[in-house]
Amino acid sequence: MEPNTIKGRFLAMASTTMGAHGDADGDKAAFSQWLIAHAARFDDINHGHWEEWSQVVAQLPAIPAERVVTLDQPVVSVRASDVESENRKVVKESLERQLRQLSPWRKGPFSLYDVFIDTEWRSDFKWQRLQAHISPLDGKKILDVGTGSGYHLWRMLGDGAAIAVGVEPTLSFVAQFYAVAHLLGERRAVIIPTTLENLSRAPLFDTVFSMGVLYHRRNPLGHIQELAECLKPGGELVLETLVIAGDAEQVLTPTDRYAGMRNVWFIPSVPLLSVWLARLGFESIRLVNQESTSLDEQRATDWTDFKPSLANFLDPQDRSKTIEGYPAPLRAILTAKKVSRS
Repeated sequence: MEPNTIKGRFLAMASTTMGAHGDADGDKAAFSQWLIAHAARFDDINHGHWEEWSQVVAQLPAIPAERVVTLDQPVVSVRASDVESENRKVVKESLERQLRQLSPWRKGPFSLYDVFIDTEWRSDFKWQRLQAHISPLDGKKILDVGTGSGYHLWRMLGDGAAIAVGVEPTLSFVAQFYAVAHLLGERRAVIIPTTLENLSRAPLFDTVFSMGVLYHRRNPLGHIQELAECLKPGGELVLETLVIAGDAEQVLTPTDRYAGMRNVWFIPSVPLLSVWLARLGFESIRLVNQESTSLDEQRATDWTDFKPSLANFLDPQDRSKTIEGYPAPLRAILTAKKVSRS
C-alpha cells in the first residue's frame, strides 16, 4: 500500500497508536489488531468522487518540520514557525484552493497555515458545553461515532486523550479529516470509513461519544446497545442528540422531514432517553446540558458554498418552530456509565 494514499495514511497512523497508550501488553495488542483490521474498510469504498478527493489529500504540500499545533482552543490550528512572510500568501492561496475542493466543510473551525475554514457548524460550542462535565480524557482511548470531519477528535487529543478513533460513513468528511491530519502532522487520531452498525465492535474504549447521530437511526435503542458494546465496563458514554420537551412517554416521529432533514426518525424527551439508557445497562445517567441550537452555531458560510442552513429551515414568522411546524431544534447532552461487571 502506497503510504501517500488515504489507506496508507490510516495504516501509518494506526501503527503509531500501538505505543501511544499505557495498557497491558495484551490489551494493547488487542486494540492495535482491532484497529488495523479495519483498514479493509478502505478497500470496500465505491464512490464516484473518492479518487478525486484522495488525490487532493495526496497532493497536499509537505508540512514544515517546525510548526505550532493547537488542539485545545476553539479553532484547531497549525502554523509554520519559520515560513518567510513573503511566501505566506503563495502558500495560503495554493492550500486554500486544494482544501476548497473538499467542500462543503460542515464541522470545525480550523486554521491551517493561515487558511481559515469557517465551517457551517461552530463545533467548538458543543465542546464547550460538555467539556467540564465529562470524565477526564487523559491517557484514554476514545471512540467518536459520526465524527464528521473529525474536529472533536482533535479536541479530545487536546484534552489529553491518548488515542481518538472516529467512525464516519460520509466519505467527503473522511477525506477532510485525513487532509487536516496531514497538515497538523498528527497520528494519534484516525477515522474508519464505516457506520457503527458495520463496525467490528469490541469493549475497547474508555469513553464513547455519539453526537448528532441518534435521531438519524431507525432503531435508536439498537444504536445505544451498539455504543455500549464498544465501551469497557465502567466506561463513559457521552450522548448528544435532538430532544423534545415532555415526560417519559414523549417521542416525536416526523411524518416526513424535520428542519429540512429527511432522515430523522425519533426525537425523544430527556426522561424517555434516560429510560432507554437505563434499560440498556447504563447507570449514573446525567443531563449535563440542554439548549436550543442558535443561528450563531449553525449557519451558511462560503466553505459550504452558502448552501441552506438552519435559518432556512425555521419558520420565518416563528423561530420556535421548524418550517414543518415542529418544535425548533433542542439539543441535550447526557452522560452515563456502562455498568461494571459484578
